[in-house]
Amino acid sequence: MPEPITAVAEPTTAARDAPPAGSEFAPLLRTVKGQGLLERRTGWYTRVIAVNALALAAVITGVVLVGDSWWSLLLAPPLAVFCARAAFIGHDAGHCQISGDKKAARAIGLLHGNLLLGMSYAWWNDKHNRHHANPNHIDKDPDVVADVLVFTAAQAGLRSGFRGWLTRNQAWLFFPLTLLEGVALKVHGFQDLRRQPPRERALEGALLITHVAAYTTLLLTTMSPGKALAFAALHHALFGLHLGMAFAPNHKGMEMPDPDGERWGHLRRQVLTSRNIRGGALTDWFLGGLNYQIEHHLFPSMPRPHLRLARPLVRAHCQELGIPYAETGLVDSYRQALRHLHEVGEPLRAEWP
Repeated sequence: MPEPITAVAEPTTAARDAPPAGSEFAPLLRTVKGQGLLERRTGWYTRVIAVNALALAAVITGVVLVGDSWWSLLLAPPLAVFCARAAFIGHDAGHCQISGDKKAARAIGLLHGNLLLGMSYAWWNDKHNRHHANPNHIDKDPDVVADVLVFTAAQAGLRSGFRGWLTRNQAWLFFPLTLLEGVALKVHGFQDLRRQPPRERALEGALLITHVAAYTTLLLTTMSPGKALAFAALHHALFGLHLGMAFAPNHKGMEMPDPDGERWGHLRRQVLTSRNIRGGALTDWFLGGLNYQIEHHLFPSMPRPHLRLARPLVRAHCQELGIPYAETGLVDSYRQALRHLHEVGEPLRAEWP
């Protein structure tokens, strides 16, 4: 198993690309802009969206043609894979990587999130933007709020009963729990409708209901209720696992800013809390470009195909400033993330009789 490579890198806030004059980030931003890496790649995204739409249509056609047979379950894995592609497209739309027009970006997000996945685009966008603004900040990043999992010893110290059991075993339970993420995303979307203003709620709610109705109709009109339930369970479990495998390496086990400590600038805030994953075209495809997590956090509006081009620039800049740039292989990234979750639960295991 390859050991993590530590170079030198700098964090950022991701929600804005313009840093204060004279900051550590400013020279890097000028270089990246000078090479045109923040310019949109409309043609590239058009091809990606079209290919994924055709792939989804092909799988759905296959479900109809196979019909009421257990062989139809073989189509659940490819459906999960192409649904994950749709989620990555929705993610990029939310960051305005596909289009600088907010209305167009929202339309793409609603299509891929609400309609295709049954996942609220507004809910995800709000949550994800707060994460980008303060990654791994225990008081400000919703991704490290104590819930099913905890990420600090202080959070673990408050757990007891069933939640204490979860924390003691969270490293072992992490990937099994991701099997529930596909359903959880739908539930969170419907719950978030109460927060949304009336017009947004009406549109988002209508699209979410349309997705559920279309998905249910597809399965129940092509196969028996038992096979339909098995297909839906397998599809959502693999979809959640795929997303979990894409998101797990990004920040778990990385620096967590001290809420009462020294305030980091944009560059350090983003780089020190993020981890890159080495690999080639297959890794880029499987992880939806999120393997370039450092570059993505520094330049959230940068189109996905440009992230790999920005990587050597960011590495060199961080090396010059003496800032750690965390990068490792895919398997080792999971090992590091799970090790962190295991260490957080250690005090509770020590107390357990």
